[in-house]
Amino acid sequence: MTVWPKWDAAVARDLVVPHSNIPGGLLPALHGMQEHFGCVAQGAIDLAADVFNLSRAEVYGVVNFYDDFRKTPPEMPVLKICMAEACQAVGAEGLKRHAVDLAGGRMEIEDVFCLGNCACGPSVMAGSSVYGRVSPERLDTLVGLLEGGGE
Repeated sequence: MTVWPKWDAAVARDLVVPHSNIPGGLLPALHGMQEHFGCVAQGAIDLAADVFNLSRAEVYGVVNFYDDFRKTPPEMPVLKICMAEACQAVGAEGLKRHAVDLAGGRMEIEDVFCLGNCACGPSVMAGSSVYGRVSPERLDTLVGLLEGGGE
């Protein structure tokens, strides 16, 4: 089971403030908090609303709109497999079957629709890194890294 740090408003503020004067900075700020704490919880929404001078409803709307944001941290490592057309054309479905068999309930396998790596499919996201041209053998290595906390 992955252990995520407990919510710490001071740490979160340090993650958010550098994005506060950048147009479109809300999304990287939310991603930063999720990467650190495992999710965008209510405290993160409140903090982002304050720093970006938005209503909590506006920030909550952004968090709910994007499927990538979680409201609770995952209990196990997450492997995202692109299932968009370009990746499907080069074997994403078979790669997903391999991942499900390999993971055996030890990690979450999520379908995503485009990791922005279309020319190098099939693509996966392990941790915060995107990998292209992933073969079943390379997936074995990535799963090992994820399970070992190396990614």
